[in-house]
Amino acid sequence: MVANCRIVEPKSGIYPAEDYCHAMEVKGAERLLFVSGTMGLDEKGVAPPGLEQQLELIWANITAILAVASMTKDNIVRLTSYLRHKDYALANQNARLAALRGRRIPTTAIVVETLESDWLVEIEAIAAA
Repeated sequence: MVANCRIVEPKSGIYPAEDYCHAMEVKGAERLLFVSGTMGLDEKGVAPPGLEQQLELIWANITAILAVASMTKDNIVRLTSYLRHKDYALANQNARLAALRGRRIPTTAIVVETLESDWLVEIEAIAAA
C-alpha cells in the first residue's frame, strides 16, 4: 500500500462501511495512475461467458497494467465497478476483497448497460505511489 495513506471516516453520524471505506487520504504520493475501465477480456478481446471468469480476467488485466507502472494492487486507492446487473454485486465485492486481500478502499458499484452485452463487469481504478 502507499506509505502515506490513511482511512478517513467519521465515528458517528454516517452509515457503516464494512468492506470498503468512505474516504482515504493520500499524502506524499509522487505518482498517480488512472486505470481506464477494464473488462474481463482475454488477449484477443474476447469475454468468457461467466461472471467469475470475467472477474478473474479483470483483476489479472489490472495487475498487468499496474505492473507496467511498477505498482501492485497494494497501490490502488480507489475503485469504481460498473455492473451489467445488480445481481453481480456480491461476486464483484468478493472478487475485490480477494484481490485486495481484504484491504478497505473507497469504492463504488454502479449498475449500467455496458457497450457490449457480453461485458458483465468493468472496473476502473486509481493507484498512487
